[in-house]
Amino acid sequence: MMYLSNYLEGFALGLSLILAIGSQNAFVLKQGLKNQYVFIVCLVCAFSDAILISLGVAGFGVIVKQYPQIEIVARYGGAIFLGVYAIWSFKSAFTKNHALIANAKNEISMSKAILICLAFTWLNPHVYLDTVVLLGSVSTQYQPNHWQFACGAMLASFVFFFALGYGARFLSPLFSNPKAWKVLDFVVGFIMTFIAISLII
Repeated sequence: MMYLSNYLEGFALGLSLILAIGSQNAFVLKQGLKNQYVFIVCLVCAFSDAILISLGVAGFGVIVKQYPQIEIVARYGGAIFLGVYAIWSFKSAFTKNHALIANAKNEISMSKAILICLAFTWLNPHVYLDTVVLLGSVSTQYQPNHWQFACGAMLASFVFFFALGYGARFLSPLFSNPKAWKVLDFVVGFIMTFIAISLII
């Protein structure tokens, strides 16, 4: 029962850290609505989280604290990337119509979708603070069973991203209207802009 508690507490904390609508989640939602590379997009996001959680539990969080340059590079690199993606989303919201149908031809290649996922994850300093530093620090309270806590947090990432990616299809009737896609593109652009600004101020 104690072991199960370790898993559940890790799952609860991991889930609470990724529930907020952020740049990564917005991209997964959008790909789910378009039904484009949903499995690989969800897998890349969840697996990246698992790697970061493992690093945090293994002690990498201490290194991040000792070398704040890592966080600074991620912060400004992430802000630039999010700013570019925001411009892309705003441009799509105001100029595109033909690509706003859920079953339309793929807009981007699989390799580009994977690279965008990786950028959203690894260029986001909040991810390092949440998964590496915070979860890594909390996991020390569960030693010698800290890896059970970590597995619970990793499972939360897999459950969340796959639920978000594949659950998005239930909204597809709404997004059969091109105006809904324009609104989504605008909201995604706003989210990216807000996060990019928050990273540099």
